[in-house]
Amino acid sequence: MSRVLIMTADEKDKTASSLNQSLSKDAQGKKEVSSKRESSWPSVLFYIHLYILGLYGVIVLFTNTSLLTIIFTFVLIFAGIIGTTAGSHRLWAHRTYKANASLRFILMLCQTLTGQGSIYNWVQLHRLHHATHKTQDDPYYSDKDFFSAHVLAQMQSLGDKQQQMLKMVDMKDLEEDRIVMFQKRFYWVLYIIVFALLPINAPLEYWGDSAAAAIFVTFSLRYLIVLNVCWLINSAHFIWGLDKNNKPSDSNMIFLVTKTYWPHYHYLLPWDYQTGEFGDYGEDITTTTIRVCAALGWASDLQMVTSEAVKKGLTMAVDTDRPIVDCIKLAAQQELECIPKDHYLQKSKYL
Repeated sequence: MSRVLIMTADEKDKTASSLNQSLSKDAQGKKEVSSKRESSWPSVLFYIHLYILGLYGVIVLFTNTSLLTIIFTFVLIFAGIIGTTAGSHRLWAHRTYKANASLRFILMLCQTLTGQGSIYNWVQLHRLHHATHKTQDDPYYSDKDFFSAHVLAQMQSLGDKQQQMLKMVDMKDLEEDRIVMFQKRFYWVLYIIVFALLPINAPLEYWGDSAAAAIFVTFSLRYLIVLNVCWLINSAHFIWGLDKNNKPSDSNMIFLVTKTYWPHYHYLLPWDYQTGEFGDYGEDITTTTIRVCAALGWASDLQMVTSEAVKKGLTMAVDTDRPIVDCIKLAAQQELECIPKDHYLQKSKYL
C-alpha cells in the first residue's frame, strides 16, 4: 500500500507540517502566500441554477414522469454514488483494496455519472483534505461547520496557499493508472456523452417519456441528489460524528441522526475498506458492493482492522509508549498476513 494512503494522525500532522515548511521555503524573499479564498462566481451561478432546476424536477417527478424513468434515474444515482464511494474514495484515494481493469473501468464510468470532475482531481483534493483535516488549510473547511464544508467549499476557489499545497500531494499511483489518466484526459467528452446526453436521450428514445421528465428529472434532479450525497463524504463528520465539546442531546438532531465514532475512525485509519457511510459500519451499501466484487474475483487484498488487531495495538502502545494509531496500524498489518484472503466472506469472525 502506498505510504501517502496509510496516514496515521502523527503522519498526517507531519505531512501538513512538511507542506507548510515547503511553502515557507518557497516564500522566503517573496511575498507571503495568501490563504484567502474567493467566491467562484461561475460556480455560484451554476449551483443556483442547478438547485432551481433540480427542485422543479421534484414537481415534474410527481406530475409528468413515467415509472420507468423514475427507476432509471435512481439506478443512475446509485451508480454515481458507488462510483464515488467505492471508486474515488475507497479504491483510488485510500487504496483500501485492489481492483482489476474491468472493475476500475466500470467504477470510472460510474464516477463520471456524478459530474464532480475527474477521479484524479477528486482524489487530489481528498488527500489534501485528510492531510490538513481540522486546519484552516483544509479545502473542505473541516475546522468550521457543516454549511461551510458542504456548500461554501464547492462555491469558492482555492487560495494560493492551497493551490500550492495541492501540487505537492503525491499522485504517482494514479498517474500510473491508465484508466484514471484516460478519464482525466477526456473528462469533458465523457461528461457530455456519459453524464448528460445518454441519460437524457434514453427516456425520450426508448420508452417515449416527455422532454420535461428527461431534462428536469433524469438530468437536473439526478445531478442535484448525487452531488449532495457525494459531498457528504467530506462534510458528514459534522452531522454523524461525535463532538467531544457537545453531547448528542444538545441538538434535536438526536431524533433523526445516530451519532457514531465512525467518522473519527476513518480519519485515523482511512485504509480500512469497510465503511459506515450508508448504514452501520461494515454493513453498509459501499462495503457490501466491495465484498460482492471481491467474491466475483474483480477486487482483492481488502484491507481491514479487526477487533483483535485493535486489542493488540492498544497493548503494544502501552508496552512500547508508541502512538496508539501507529501500533494499531502495525498490528492490523500483521493480522492481515495471518487471516485468509477471503476474510470478507466470514465477516462475523473477522470484525
